Amino acid sequence: MGKITKAVIPAAGFGTRFLPQTKAMPKEMLPIVDKPVIQYVVEELVDAGIKDIVIVTGYHKRTIEDHFDYPNLDLIENLKMGGEKKRPLLEEVEKIANMANFVYVRQKGPYGNGTPLLNTREIIGNEPFIYTWSDDFIVASPSRFKQLIAAYEKYGYSCMSGIKAVKDEDYERYGFVGGKELEPGIIDANVVIEKPGRENAPSDLATVSGFLFTPDIFDYLDKAMSDLKEGQEFYYNDALKLMLEDGKHVLGIEIKDGKYYDTGNKLEYLKTVVEFALKHPDLNGKFREYLKSLSF
Repeated sequence: MGKITKAVIPAAGFGTRFLPQTKAMPKEMLPIVDKPVIQYVVEELVDAGIKDIVIVTGYHKRTIEDHFDYPNLDLIENLKMGGEKKRPLLEEVEKIANMANFVYVRQKGPYGNGTPLLNTREIIGNEPFIYTWSDDFIVASPSRFKQLIAAYEKYGYSCMSGIKAVKDEDYERYGFVGGKELEPGIIDANVVIEKPGRENAPSDLATVSGFLFTPDIFDYLDKAMSDLKEGQEFYYNDALKLMLEDGKHVLGIEIKDGKYYDTGNKLEYLKTVVEFALKHPDLNGKFREYLKSLSF
């Protein structure tokens, strides 16, 4: 059983929900107070022991590469001139570049979230790895990635992170997994359904935010790609369904003590910013008082 040291983050989308803001700035770089969304994801990966992070980008995503690069000399000199007051900021921007080994791949292939996954095959090789989005995350203790890794180390199977659905609209928004419960919060899947509606859902476990795949996922992606008809979109779920048909085990893992944040749409992004601002050590008191002062 291989140790999990690699992760893939797809980040080639155009972020059209946030236009015109995302015309020149990637949606992954939208700030949550003072950090871009993708940095929260990267920090969680690193905390879980990930060493190599492959980010699948497009021509318009150079800003992401610049963010995780070493700071330029002009910025370093500017912060040094600020003396001790600016030293924490200098240490922070230098730390970002050293968090992990970053590899960037340009996305090539049909539309869909299976393409960035397949684009990383030669880099991942014959190793298990994490596949996770760049615009959502789950805050949990232990983290969702640590929980996925723990499940993999116990069972040796691919894993999907999940949360319990609460509202009717959740069943129209997420994919759902059904199957035999191996232990509380862990389902050995026999079906994965996208946006089934409450009445057709196989369980209340919605699969969101992250995956841990064994390397055989690439063979099933190849098969799904070969079955693709002209004009069809290419999704990782197509490969997962083929795995299940072939008798492979894929686990749905309920992330314990977690809260899901989806910054991929405007309303949920604003909710996330407000919640994190209320917890920010430099802002929580003044920002809370400001919110209380508002009247509509």
